[in-house]
Amino acid sequence: MFKSLRFPCVILFAASFALIGTRIAISQPDSADNPNPSALKLNVTETSLGKIIEGTIPESLSVSPDSKRIAYVAERGEKWLVVVDGVEGKEYDRIMGGTPVFSPDSKRVAYGASRGGKWLVVVDGVEGKELDSIGNGTLVFSPDSKRVVYAARRGEKGFLVVDGVEGKEYDSIMKSLAVFSSDSKRIAYGALRGGKWLVVVDGVEGKECDGIMGGTPVFSPDSKRVAYGAARGKKWLMVVDGVEGKEYDGILGGTPVFSPDSKRVAYGALLGGKWLVVVDGVEGKEYDVLVNSTLVFSPDSKRLAYGALRGEKCFVVVDGAESKEYSGIGDGTILFTPDSKSVTYSAMRGGKWFMVVDGIDGKEYDGTAGPLVFSSDSKRVAYIAVRGEKWVVVVDGVEGKEYEGIGSFPMFGPDSKRLAYAAIRGKKWLVVIDGVESREYGGVFKGSRLVFDSPSKLHTLIGRNGEIFIVEIEITE
Repeated sequence: MFKSLRFPCVILFAASFALIGTRIAISQPDSADNPNPSALKLNVTETSLGKIIEGTIPESLSVSPDSKRIAYVAERGEKWLVVVDGVEGKEYDRIMGGTPVFSPDSKRVAYGASRGGKWLVVVDGVEGKELDSIGNGTLVFSPDSKRVVYAARRGEKGFLVVDGVEGKEYDSIMKSLAVFSSDSKRIAYGALRGGKWLVVVDGVEGKECDGIMGGTPVFSPDSKRVAYGAARGKKWLMVVDGVEGKEYDGILGGTPVFSPDSKRVAYGALLGGKWLVVVDGVEGKEYDVLVNSTLVFSPDSKRLAYGALRGEKCFVVVDGAESKEYSGIGDGTILFTPDSKSVTYSAMRGGKWFMVVDGIDGKEYDGTAGPLVFSSDSKRVAYIAVRGEKWVVVVDGVEGKEYEGIGSFPMFGPDSKRLAYAAIRGKKWLVVIDGVESREYGGVFKGSRLVFDSPSKLHTLIGRNGEIFIVEIEITE
C-alpha cells in the first residue's frame, strides 16, 4: 500500500509495487471503472515455477523486471545457495546482501558469494575471480543487460570490476553504484586516493576534490554528457562535462537533472541560507526551500517546473512563474503532459488534497498519491486518491470502487483502452481491470507487477501456499 511520510509542506509517497494475479474468469456488476463490465471477462492461466524451498530468506526474494522469473537465497545447514526459477545453485558459505539481481532484460541473474573467506561474483552460474571483498549494492547490469560491474577489494586497495576485468586500484571506491550511460557504453564512478575524491569516467580521472555528492555522477539521456556535485573545502559546485560551475553552500539532492534532449541541465543550490535553481548556468529566484526531487523538464526540453517554499506556503514554479500558494505539494507529483503544454501536480489546502492541472484545482480528497498516469495516446489519465480510510483510482475524472489500499500506480494497456491496477481488500490482494475484479490472493511478491503483453493480455507473478505461479490474464468481451 502507498504510505505517506509527512514533512513541513510536503508529503513524500513511497510505493510498494507488489502485485498479484488472478485465477478464474469472472464478470461483475456495473462499476465506474467500466461502463459495461458485464461484457468483460478475465480468462486466466496459471503456470507453476515450483515450491519455495525450506530455509528461504524472505527479504532476498527478487522478481525479474518482466515479472516472469524469481530468485532468492536459502539456508541449508551451514551453507547458503541461490534458487532461480526453482533451480538450486551451488552452495556457498554466504550470499551477499542485496543479491541476487536480474538484468534489465530479465534473462540474466548475478549474485555475490563467499567461500573459504574469499568473495566472488556468480553471473549466469559462472564464477568470477576470488577477491577479499565485494561492495554490497555495487553489483549492476548495464541497461542493455550485456555488461556487469561491481566494486571489490584486495588487501588495502579497492577497484571496479567491469566485464570481469579489474580496473585501476584506489584507496576506496564510492559506495554508491557505478553508473552506466543509457547506451551501456560508458561508466562513471567515484574513487578515493590519498584523502581526495575524484570521478572516473571511461577510465579517465577528473580533478581531485574533497567530496562527491551522493547520487552523482549522472549521464545525460544521449550518453554524451556527464555531471556531478563536488566539494571543495566547505563549498559545493557542479561539474558538467569537466567544467566547474560556481561554488555554493550546498547542492540539492536528486540533482542535477538533464533535459530529455540532453542539451540543458538544472540543479538546486544553497547560497547564504536561500535555495535557488540553476538552469544552464543561470540562477533563478531565491526561496526558503526547494522541494527535493521535483525538478522536471518538459518532454520537449523547453520548460522547467519545480516545487518551492516561502515561509509556510508551497507553490510550483513553472518557467519562472509561481503558482497559487498551497499548504503542501506532493513530492514527485509534478509532471508535464506528453505534449509539454500543461503542468499537473498534487497539492493540499485546508487539510484536503487535489490534483491541479494548469492551475485549476480538481476534486478534494483526504489524500492523493499522484502523479497523473497518462495513456500512450495521451487522451486518458488516472490517479490514486484517498477518502477517509478508503482508496480509489480516478480514471478520466470518474472514481472507481473503494478499497483498503492500492498496491500500484494504475497502468493503461498499449492501446490505451484498458486500465489495470492492484487493490487491497482486508488482508487480501486482487487485480482490477476496467472495474472487473480477479479472485483474492493472500501471498504476493514485492517487486512483481502487472505487465501488458498485448492490448488484451497481461501477466504477473504470485505466490500461493508456498508455490510460485506466473498468472496470464486474457481479457475477452
